[in-house]
Formats: sequence, structure tokens, C-alpha cells
Amino acid sequence: MGAYILRRLLLIIPTLIGVMVVNFALTQFVPGGPVEQVLANLQGEGDVFETITGTQADAGSSNLAENTAYQSEYAGARGLPPEFIADLERQFGLDKPPLERFLTMMWNYMRFDFGESYFKSEGVLDLVWDKLPVSISLGLWATLISYLVSIPLGIRKAVRDGSKFDTWTSGIIIAAYAIPSFLFAIMLLVLFAGGSYWQIFPLRGLTSPDWDQMSLLGKIGDYFWHIALPVLASVISSFATLTLLTKNSFLDEIRKQYVVTAKAKGLPESRVLYGHVFRNAMMIVIAGFPGLFLGVFFGGSVIIETLFSLDGLGRLGYEAALARDYPVIFGTLFFFGLIGLLIGILSDLMYVFVDPRIDFERRDT
Repeated sequence: MGAYILRRLLLIIPTLIGVMVVNFALTQFVPGGPVEQVLANLQGEGDVFETITGTQADAGSSNLAENTAYQSEYAGARGLPPEFIADLERQFGLDKPPLERFLTMMWNYMRFDFGESYFKSEGVLDLVWDKLPVSISLGLWATLISYLVSIPLGIRKAVRDGSKFDTWTSGIIIAAYAIPSFLFAIMLLVLFAGGSYWQIFPLRGLTSPDWDQMSLLGKIGDYFWHIALPVLASVISSFATLTLLTKNSFLDEIRKQYVVTAKAKGLPESRVLYGHVFRNAMMIVIAGFPGLFLGVFFGGSVIIETLFSLDGLGRLGYEAALARDYPVIFGTLFFFGLIGLLIGILSDLMYVFVDPRIDFERRDT
């Protein structure tokens, strides 16, 4: 097993390089870099996208002639000296060839030197470290709740396969899976966060402004009060897949010969189900825990964090993409990629932990 883990760890390096090469190449063709963003802000246009499209934020006050002239002008030619623009490019490191910039970036990343944000005057590693607890908290609670609901429900559906309970719960699960997480999050905000109906839960953040003055129990209650809606919005689609996976795994095991033999010996159904079937059926479900956490952590973090104003990694990456903050974009991408690859290895180790009969080294040979 040690040789297998070593090979997987060594494969992380070329995989990360490949991911970074593709995304670095894509950014070379995306219009509106950090220099254009600064120029747009300096000239009062607010955002680089307005510079690209040639439209002002207040469309009602502009006319066709002004927009036509605006589109035909390069941002740096409207009263800004070329020396100023060249100095900006040097500050951002954009005066060097793309290959040299990429090699320098990867060399720094291999030493975990992610540089500083262009617009936040703070190190990328510090930014990631500050936002990480929010994203981990959201992903971890969503994953745990998904397992706590899905496993008992999946077992119940397997035992009562074909009954009305199984049919109705399957319909509810499929309907929940079909609802996009962002749409469900908006519905929760409208219904329970003061949108149009009840002001039961807070609208934004993970803690109240007076959180530091609260007692320990008060802090715990305030934390769960704030995270209830974001976690519920993250869980809505993930628990459906896990429930059906649990049901199918148990059905597959229940129909095997050893279960029939155990029942023929007169063993109680509960002992057969939880003493024999449970371990074999739950292998794939438990081993999939890292993968499910990764999916919630990466997949829904941007939308959920943005809608609920949570200051996590997803929102950080979204804001960096809008501002063309390349160090933050590539730093978070590198971090996400590294975490994803390590969790992939952890998922394989979970299979071995649940069932020691699995041998990845023998399979590779």
C-alpha cells in the first residue's frame, strides 16, 4: 500500500502542472486584465467590463454617438500617459513573456509562495487561510447532515422496496435533486430570511456583530442559527444521490446467498441486516465520504457563499475573477486542485479501511 500511495503522491505534481497550464493559457485570451481594470476604475467607469463593451453603468444618460466613440478608443489613450500604463504592467509583472511568467509562478507555487493580491494588499496564502474555515464549515456540515439523513432513509427504502413508502420518498428525492441549489437558496431567503415572509434566520454572515460578547452556549447557538439556511441549501441535491446509492447497495447485498442462508438459520432480521449486510453494503457509501465533501466544498461554495454573503473561498475566487486578480485566481485554483487530489487519495484509503481485502497494489500489477 505504501508504494501505491507514493505513486499517487508523485502523480500530483504533473496533474497540478497540467491544470495550471490550461487555466493560465485560457487567461491569456480573456479580455480585460488587471491593468484595464485599474484604468477603468481610475477613469470612473467602475468596471473593466464597461470598458470592453463600451457602455456606461447609467445607460439612460448615454447616447449612441458617445458609445460609438467610446468603443473605438483604447482605455490607455484617453488622457493617460503610456509611461503610467507601462509602470502598471511592470507592477503586475505583465511586462514579461507569458512563458516566463508561468514558469516563475509555478516555481513560487512549488515553494508555497503565492504572492500578494493585486487589489487587497494582502498575501494570497493569508487570504486563503482566512476564508478556509467558512468553506470547510459549510462543506463539512452539509456532508454530515447528508449522511445522517440518507443512510437511515436508504436502508428503510431498501427494506421496504416497492412499497408506498419507497414510491413516495423516491418521488420527493427526485424532485429535490431536480431543484437547483441556487434556486432553493433564493427560496429560503425569500421565505425565512425576511425576503417577503418571515424573518426567522439572519440574511448574511456566520456570526452576529456582538458574537464576541456572547457566552459559549450563545456563540454555539448563534453559529448554528446563521449556518442553518446555507447548509440546508447545500444539502438539498447531495442527499438524493446518497440515499439512492445506499438503497441500491443494500438491495444488492440483501439478494445475495449469504443473506438467504442467514435467514434460513433463523437469525432475526435486524441482526442479518445490521450484523451482516450493513458492513458490506456501506463500504461504497462510507468510502465516498471524501468525494461527497469535495463536491459540496467546491461545487456549491461559490453560489451559496455569494447568496448568503459568506466570506469563504468560493466568494473569494468569484470576486477575484471579476477583478482579474490573477494571484488570487491561480492561488485558489492551485489550492483547490491540491486539496482535490489529496482527497482522492484519502477516498482510496477509506476503501481499504472499510474493507482490508482491497489491495490497490495487487490491482495495479
